[in-house]
This record gives sequence, C-alpha cells and structure tokens, in this order.
Amino acid sequence: MGRMDRDPELGESAPRMFDLARAGDTETLRAHVEAGVPVNLAISKGDTLLMPAAYYGHAETVRMLVTCGADPNRVNDRGQTPLAGAVFKKESAVVRALLGGGADPDAGTPSALDTARMFANDQFIQWFTAS
Repeated sequence: MGRMDRDPELGESAPRMFDLARAGDTETLRAHVEAGVPVNLAISKGDTLLMPAAYYGHAETVRMLVTCGADPNRVNDRGQTPLAGAVFKKESAVVRALLGGGADPDAGTPSALDTARMFANDQFIQWFTAS
C-alpha cells in the first residue's frame, strides 16, 4: 500500500473529507466513510482524517473514526501521531478518546509522552505512564 490511501474515484472530494474532520462534522463524515471513503485516507503530507479531528479537538469525531477502523498510531511524514497533536493542543477529551482507541503514547517522534514532558503536562504524563 502506498503512502496515500486515496480512492481514485474520490478525486476532488478528498479535501472536503479533511474539511469535515477539521470541523468535527462527525455525522457527515461517518456517512462518507460508511459509503466507502477510506477511513485512513491520507493527504500528501501523510496526515489521515484522524489528525485534523484530533488536532482541532473533536473527540466525538475521533471516536467515530477509530471505531470505523482508523489507525490511531499512524504517523504522518513528519513522524507525528494524532495523540501527540492532541497533547500539543491540550485536548484532554481527544487524548482520552485516542487512548481508549488504542493509541500508543510512545509512538511517533516526538511521541505524545515526550510532548507531554516538553510542556510539563503532568496530567497527560500520569495518564500515559499509569499501568
């Protein structure tokens, strides 16, 4: 499988899917995914739909994407994970949603754990290191 999980039939509608994820339009995005849009659809820099949903704080959209099969540990071309993005943005609900969906705090560069340490976010560090 290539870097892009792009269905050739999506054509110009692929950017719209990322707009829906960025806006947190969960139900519209769900309808597209259920109609065949790849849940791990990636853009040229390697971000999947999960990255903008996580980065912009849409926990419900994140949960839906993960439930539909989105890979919470997939890194973009810069080595970043959705979890690290959510930590950077201090999106607690998204961090919880990703952890619940199997996100690994040690994945990526910097990892979510490293990001939490950089910003001295003790709450996230505690969540990531609890056994």
